[in-house]
Amino acid sequence: MLKSLLLAAALASAALTFSASVDQAHAGAPLAKTGNPGYYRMMLGDFEITALSDGTVALPVEKLLTGGTTPAKVEAALAKSFLKTPVETSVNCFLVNTGTKLVLIDAGAGGLFGPTLGKLLASLSAAGYKPEQIDEIYITHLHPDHVGNLSANGKIAFPNAIVRAGKGDIDQFLSKDNTEKAPKEMKGFYEGAQASLNPYAAAGKLKPIEADGELVPGIKAVAATGHTPGHTFYQIESKGQKLMVWGDLIHVAAVQFAEPGITIQFDSDPKKAAAERKKAFADAAKQGYFVAIAHISFPGIGQLRSDGAGYRWLPINYSPAK
Repeated sequence: MLKSLLLAAALASAALTFSASVDQAHAGAPLAKTGNPGYYRMMLGDFEITALSDGTVALPVEKLLTGGTTPAKVEAALAKSFLKTPVETSVNCFLVNTGTKLVLIDAGAGGLFGPTLGKLLASLSAAGYKPEQIDEIYITHLHPDHVGNLSANGKIAFPNAIVRAGKGDIDQFLSKDNTEKAPKEMKGFYEGAQASLNPYAAAGKLKPIEADGELVPGIKAVAATGHTPGHTFYQIESKGQKLMVWGDLIHVAAVQFAEPGITIQFDSDPKKAAAERKKAFADAAKQGYFVAIAHISFPGIGQLRSDGAGYRWLPINYSPAK
């Protein structure tokens, strides 16, 4: 009996020692503090759509949103979604593999918007592609957070790609005269666009989009000016399925889906930008197609549903790559 009790005590002691050592080892593991490169895939008919993350940036949106709102109203709307300023804001790009063409829509910020961005090329590599495989690059507009990864130190990053963007934006942002006339706080937008796109222009690889229409089979350009003079949507269709890439139609989901009339300081024509947003929201909710948005939480793909005077954002249901 005594031997049994001693054996039981020894086993219990050993178990406690083992448990403590395991707990100690786990507690001693360093925090990783990093995530994987960001990409997410979905099929749209026969096309493969890959959302690519360029990273996130914290924005003081209560100071940036305009059009009848106030910082207090913005903060109250954010609180309903358990958010506060500055809001960690995604910068998303979208890769379309049609089976015959590889098309990148928007090119992220690169080094033009701070150290938390510039992850597009790493995300592209993690998704299984190389920059030299890209055939075409379509830019929704020429703000620096959409063109920054196109070039580095004056060298083209996508050597085999043709870059297309709305003519209104090319005329606006690549003009030296317009750069000189721009307000001091906006000059960096012009300089960033020129540093990113001038190498392609010099190589004959920059092509303006002058009218709505098909660019490659299954992808059409659709003018949606207001945020910038040449802001452009890209409509992707395959086997009866549709996705619209909206660029900067909306910046803050927690605020602007409920109140589409709210604008942002970066809009060149706020009245027109708000009108385009209301029209696009209504059409997407009515038809139920997918939309892809640059600054909605990654992967930035989902659908809209009417919700009173506003809309509800329904993120795409997660599915592992097929």
